[in-house]
Amino acid sequence: MERQQGRGAGQGFARFVERVGRRIPDPVIIFMAFYPLAFLVTVFMGGHTFETAGAGGEAVTYQILPMYQPEHMRWIFDNALLANWLAFGGGVLGVILVVMLAIGVAEHSGLFAALIKRLGSRIPQAWMPLLLMFLGITSSVATDAGYLVLIPLAGLLYAGLGRNPLIGMAAAFAGVSAGFSANLIPGTPIDVIIGMNAQVFAEAQGVPFATADGTPLRPATMHYFFIATSTFVLAVTGAVVTRRFIEPRLDREPFEVPEDIDVGDFAVTPEESRGLRAAGVGVLVALGLIAVLAFGPLAAYTDAAGNQVLPYLNNIILLISLFFVVVGVFFGYASGRFRGIADVVGAMVSQMNTMGYILVLTFFCYNFLGLVAYSGLGSWVTYLGAETLLALGLQRFPVLLLVGFVITTAIINIFIGGLTSKWMLLGPIFIPMLYFVNPAMTPDLVAAAFRVADSATNIITPMMSYAGVILAFMRKYRPDLGFGDMLLIMLPYSIAFMIIWTSLLVGFFVLGIPLGF
Repeated sequence: MERQQGRGAGQGFARFVERVGRRIPDPVIIFMAFYPLAFLVTVFMGGHTFETAGAGGEAVTYQILPMYQPEHMRWIFDNALLANWLAFGGGVLGVILVVMLAIGVAEHSGLFAALIKRLGSRIPQAWMPLLLMFLGITSSVATDAGYLVLIPLAGLLYAGLGRNPLIGMAAAFAGVSAGFSANLIPGTPIDVIIGMNAQVFAEAQGVPFATADGTPLRPATMHYFFIATSTFVLAVTGAVVTRRFIEPRLDREPFEVPEDIDVGDFAVTPEESRGLRAAGVGVLVALGLIAVLAFGPLAAYTDAAGNQVLPYLNNIILLISLFFVVVGVFFGYASGRFRGIADVVGAMVSQMNTMGYILVLTFFCYNFLGLVAYSGLGSWVTYLGAETLLALGLQRFPVLLLVGFVITTAIINIFIGGLTSKWMLLGPIFIPMLYFVNPAMTPDLVAAAFRVADSATNIITPMMSYAGVILAFMRKYRPDLGFGDMLLIMLPYSIAFMIIWTSLLVGFFVLGIPLGF
């Protein structure tokens, strides 16, 4: 009876989230609506002035511009395509696309899927929860491989041991999705999207893109120490949750193994084995090329002002992209997936086909952000929010500000899917707002809080893009499984990740440990 009531509560919550989520428009539509709304606000508030403290504590006066005037209307049309979209934030869109091209070569070559199958098939039973979590977290560099290969493979591994396959699938799902922002690899697409846009959001309102001690931030690596540490902390946390909560529950529940599931579907083929051996050579070649560049044309030097310049770190995004391309090409040719340069180009094109939504989203989002920055509306919204938080006295409690932002983002994440779209909505508001309330809330810290919250609740919302896919995988072993049942299985992971990961971030902040380099 208790189990039925729990399932009913889970299904009820799932239906509530789904109803609310379906009523929330797509983020593209939201930005399409925001643009004329912002324009209309400038019509009524044009000429309004207000004063805030600048980054150095000095008074700065802002004025909201009446955008209907001819000179401002000309600005809108003159900047819509280039300055406010393609070149927005110093070309942030172009950087994102380059990284995705490189990841596309490695992913479409079959490298990530083969790696997951090879490592997954060699997991000892005693270490299985920990290694599934670790593999899931690190697979976030190529989301499709994690969701479509690792999770079904985890179910098959447990089925082969005569245990409930949902145990392995739950652990893998938690790693891939709830640990989405953690990784050992710097400069991943997530790092670029979060970091490059954080820089844009900060600089648009005069917030220094630097740490609390004034050290300039590098967008692609500003969180590396934190996310690398998070990889191990979350892997251990997920393994403990699996052992203490998931296994005791699911080991008692019935399951079935369909006849059409074949272990050969997830076995490493001879072609993939050949590709993996070649990929090992590719790793050495790629690292050699990077070393030649880092100690050659991209070597450190001292400029005319006496400052040390580190070109290899300033170009780390391109160096990591080079690594993925080289290793992916070695694997693809050796495995037979690539037979010519046209196949490599085709892999890039296939990856770009998945970027169509990003292009549409950024066109409307960046134009909207350009409008609010130029008109002064962005500064006004930040001013109102900061004044409210100051009136509440929260400037004296930076940890409370940090935790409050994590909780706010986590709740929003349950109803609105998509990391990029949420960051575009929340980042422009909270990065300057929290900094002006307390300068300890630097852009890297706020962005890290967003990453924690956005990832931890992915596994308990039907709005996550792969939620239906994972449910379909699990239903092969439990045909009566509903989304509410899956939510109840995954809830312990979500709660544990939120508590442990937020505590880790607070620990970095309180102890003054750099989040990255």
